[in-house]
Amino acid sequence: MTTHAPAAPVSVSQLPDVVRHGRRRRLPFSPWHLLLAPLALLFAAPLVWLLLSSVMSNAEINRFPPSVWPSGIDFSGYRYVLENALFPRWFSNSLIVSVVTVTANLVFGSLGGYAFARMRFRGSKVMLGLMMATMAVPFQLTMIPTFLVMKKLGLIDSLGALIVPSLVTPFAVFLLRQFFLSLPRELEEAAWIDGCSRLRVLVRIVLPLSRPALSTVAVLTFLSTWNDLTWPLIAINHNTQYTLQLGLTTFQGQHHTNWAAVMAGNVITVLPVLLAFLGAQKTFIQSITSSGLKG
Repeated sequence: MTTHAPAAPVSVSQLPDVVRHGRRRRLPFSPWHLLLAPLALLFAAPLVWLLLSSVMSNAEINRFPPSVWPSGIDFSGYRYVLENALFPRWFSNSLIVSVVTVTANLVFGSLGGYAFARMRFRGSKVMLGLMMATMAVPFQLTMIPTFLVMKKLGLIDSLGALIVPSLVTPFAVFLLRQFFLSLPRELEEAAWIDGCSRLRVLVRIVLPLSRPALSTVAVLTFLSTWNDLTWPLIAINHNTQYTLQLGLTTFQGQHHTNWAAVMAGNVITVLPVLLAFLGAQKTFIQSITSSGLKG
């Protein structure tokens, strides 16, 4: 009678890939995607309809029931918009205001955020609390005082009236402060030992490590500035100083029957916003995750 030795136990790493990853291959994505994918399609539907309507003729847009798919590609709306002499001027005005505002928020927000995160001085917590409290004040309460200040400075009806009130925002300072708190102090202390000043430490050590937070501040500031309509409507009177949102609203009111041109103008307006958000999507998520680690 022959006896067989017991088989040696098989480790998980020795199992075939089909057995070890069978469940993953049956469901190659997260179950949350089953819920998020329909929601993403639902939110993307207005953008798709906007793009399709911009290449329709006015007859198709005004048809009832409305056409879902264009019978042909018609670029008359885009030609009408681009041939308007003021539309390129409105686009450049919005671009100038947005770029200057984003740059100023990155510079001043970094300086203020680093001061609140690393420097301890008398009244720092009180100043931080007051700054945070201003984020709860609605714009409707501050627009009249802001208008009076801009009038005293002689900036009304100019791009300066749109730039100066937004040179630095409490949100930019707070978000960068939260991200700076998550960085290890040892890196800065090593630079101080080598003789670096605080400003040089900020520029050479802290800011290169804070690219996700800087990208998030840049994108959110660009979105809010580019899409702002209320303040330009108050501060700007002459049509040559209009931003794209304000000009498009006036254009839409003057040419309410030419819906193809209105849709084409909206597509041109939305395109930079989409590109900015898609370009910084990963860094945006990384910054929000990192900045919430410390308070």
